[in-house]
Amino acid sequence: MAFEYNIEEILKIAEQIEENGVKFYTDAADAASDSDAKQLLLNLADFEKEHKKAFASIRENLSEKEKQNLIFDPQDESAQYLKALADMRVFFKKQIDIKNIEEILKEALIAEKDSILFYQAMKPLISEQSGKEKIQIIIKEEMKHINILTEKLTALKN
Repeated sequence: MAFEYNIEEILKIAEQIEENGVKFYTDAADAASDSDAKQLLLNLADFEKEHKKAFASIRENLSEKEKQNLIFDPQDESAQYLKALADMRVFFKKQIDIKNIEEILKEALIAEKDSILFYQAMKPLISEQSGKEKIQIIIKEEMKHINILTEKLTALKN
């Protein structure tokens, strides 16, 4: 079944991805024995929380046209599909050593890149009247995370 999405659906998924990121970082921080690593991970969790708030704010201010369902979907299959896809590809449970800060940052970097790929893939499935231009805001925010993670990873290696 082909779906066309509106930006509200994508923003809900973006919020869930950020929530998954918060859990990833806080779980890693809980396992960290090094206080600097623990603080870095808590800071990264805070970045995810801020992004979730930003995405929620954008979603709350959408026009009715941007929220309008474009297809008949009484069982909400399209939203369930998006959620499953996001949960499986971005910040899903990883089998990594959560005590190794370098490995955590590398996996987080992969997750951020996966999120951008997810949003890029969604872009053609959103019509202009359904808020397509707002997806670029999400992508820019995720790119900020990539920059932060890259800086932190580079600093660890030096």
